[in-house]
Amino acid sequence: MSIGALFTRLVDLLPEPSRRAQSVIAALVVLSQGLIAVTGAIVRVTASGLGCPTWPQCFPGSFVPVAHAEVPRIHQAIEFGNRMVTFLVVATAIAAVLAVTRAHRRREVLVYAWLMPASTVLQAVLGGITVRTGLLWWTVAIHLLVSMSMVWLATLLFIKVGEPDDGVPVRVVPAALRGLTAVSAVTLAAVLVTGTMVTGAGPHAGDKSPDPDKAVPRLAVEITTLVHLHGGLLVAYLCLLVGLGFGLAAVRAPRRVRLRLGVLVGLVALQGAVGVVQFQNGVPAALVAVHVALAAAITAGTAAVWAVGKTREPIESDAALLGTGVSTA
Repeated sequence: MSIGALFTRLVDLLPEPSRRAQSVIAALVVLSQGLIAVTGAIVRVTASGLGCPTWPQCFPGSFVPVAHAEVPRIHQAIEFGNRMVTFLVVATAIAAVLAVTRAHRRREVLVYAWLMPASTVLQAVLGGITVRTGLLWWTVAIHLLVSMSMVWLATLLFIKVGEPDDGVPVRVVPAALRGLTAVSAVTLAAVLVTGTMVTGAGPHAGDKSPDPDKAVPRLAVEITTLVHLHGGLLVAYLCLLVGLGFGLAAVRAPRRVRLRLGVLVGLVALQGAVGVVQFQNGVPAALVAVHVALAAAITAGTAAVWAVGKTREPIESDAALLGTGVSTA
């Protein structure tokens, strides 16, 4: 018997989950992906990046923290705690795959579900590279950017799980506005990339070694220049969202679309305010964690706005019969 056939037989032994149960599991996937990004930021700003100096073991010969003269206990606990969150990410990813497979969901949903454990494996490999290279700034940056990508995919999984498999694809917003949404998503990607560069040039290296020869190298670019670039892109992103809002209002887009965009605009404005406070106060550690949490929320919000532009509606619904949801109140 092939592995695929064995997996299918094992899944069929499970009780079939309801649509609500699938949505709850998908929501937990989103939360776990955002959580590990935040705990990763906490590791960095507390200089706990090498609290477990080896990977996959914490110390040579031990998978858990051990007493060590050169590594404070608090740093070990924070880094080890972040690694433990990985098990939550893996558990929710596996639960999502099992749930949608047992429910015999459509291929689109299955693809998004399987991307969760696959991308988690990628993150584990990147985490190992980050530790083994001594927290080089660009490895940490890639690690965070992949986390944000996983938040995006997890959000799409959550939304797609809630759509009927036998529904009809419906264009909710005009193609031009959907294109503007895509442009805003690309701009958000640029905001995230420059944000990691600001961190790479900033004061939080992830480790504070007393030996100057072991100091974590930083990005050799003037941080003020990077901050201005990062902030300018955030303003451009916010302007695109506001323009999208005017467009949605002009075509009388469904209320749920405008509501999602409104929440997203509020999050971006709050993120901008946090960024300004950070810069003016020497980048306090607590605000870095808040900044990363908001980045994850904004990524999820942008994904939600993108996904709602084209959705699936029940065959008997008015939107499905019309072939478009643009005029739906």
